[in-house]
Amino acid sequence: MQNHTLTGRRLGRQALLFPLCLVLYEFSTYIANDMIQPGMLAVVGQYQAGIEWVPTSMTAYLAGGMFLQWLLGPLSDRIGRRPVMLTGVVWFVVTCLATLLAQNIEQFTLLRFLQGISLCFIGAVGYAAIQESFEEAVCIKITALMANVALIAPLLGPLVGAAWVHAAPWQGMFVLFALLAAVAFVGLQRAMPETATRLGEPLSLKALWHDYALVMKNIRFVAGALATGFVSLPLLAWIAQSPIIIISGEQLSSYEYGLLQVPVFGALILGNLLLARLTSRRTVRSLIILGGWPIVAGLILAAVATLVSSHAYLWMTAGLSLYAFGIGLANAGLVRLTLFASEVSKGAVSAAMGMLQMLIFTVGIEVSKYAYLAGGNGLFSVFNLLNGLFWLGLMVVFLRDKSVGNSFEG
Repeated sequence: MQNHTLTGRRLGRQALLFPLCLVLYEFSTYIANDMIQPGMLAVVGQYQAGIEWVPTSMTAYLAGGMFLQWLLGPLSDRIGRRPVMLTGVVWFVVTCLATLLAQNIEQFTLLRFLQGISLCFIGAVGYAAIQESFEEAVCIKITALMANVALIAPLLGPLVGAAWVHAAPWQGMFVLFALLAAVAFVGLQRAMPETATRLGEPLSLKALWHDYALVMKNIRFVAGALATGFVSLPLLAWIAQSPIIIISGEQLSSYEYGLLQVPVFGALILGNLLLARLTSRRTVRSLIILGGWPIVAGLILAAVATLVSSHAYLWMTAGLSLYAFGIGLANAGLVRLTLFASEVSKGAVSAAMGMLQMLIFTVGIEVSKYAYLAGGNGLFSVFNLLNGLFWLGLMVVFLRDKSVGNSFEG
């Protein structure tokens, strides 16, 4: 089968349609989390469940995102990225619509897990195809700009979700998610190139084990994959826990809760925009280091402020905003360098990276929930700071080789 590669010199409408449709699908899966989180208070109310189920909904969703990572990457290497990706979009549409049939909080949470499986297809298949389709400098710009579109979800999701539950049944959200994904399916079917390099090879457990063993033996890859998980965890913990922190804990309105998401995710978008401008002028290594300063400083600010006063939620928001700006600068380049730290096929590498990230997210969000229940905003922010310090230590390992990320490709 022909392997279609889109280089940086041929970024016409057809070439851009693929990443645009992929990001629409990514947007639909993200907003399926960010928009329902403020609505989770209505969900647990309807099912007569406790508020501890609010962050558990997100935990189940991210656990689903880890469930099939190990299989989908290598599978797409052998039977093609296109058929695997398109199957994932259909799965998401079906499981979203099935939510309308849920009768209790346990069934709802199970469906959240099944919907979360759709996340596996984004990293292990979709983004692997993006990385294989474009040269480094162009790819990092595209990834950063795609991230900005996807980040509209956590920026608008809380506001729209909070307004939605006041005006319409929360179940209608899942119809919206399914419609968005259906549009993405049409575009991906038309524009997604086939970039798999091992088409036709048989898939066996022995081969899978061999590939993953090679990947996991690469210390620099493991350090980079763990780093991308730990550095993103405070942001996801904030998404999961902030309805309880702001609405239940601080007794603010759902509208005020939505407004407090704007500086955090607005800063993340600004960081991504600055990254897109600096990519051709600065090395990837220098951008990661540059982003590290606001990441650590922001988490320190949030932790110190909330330890001094447990109700300093505005200072916590300011610190998380500074941290989010740093993620916007550093993360796209770190993902790129991590994926290419191993010579194994990118489907397996991307899947291994996704599994490590989702494991950190799934366990970490539950730990953050208990940290908040045990120590309020202060312990919650200290937990976030510890994740930032883990990232810093892993970056020392990842960037130990001075040549890593020092090229000006493209």
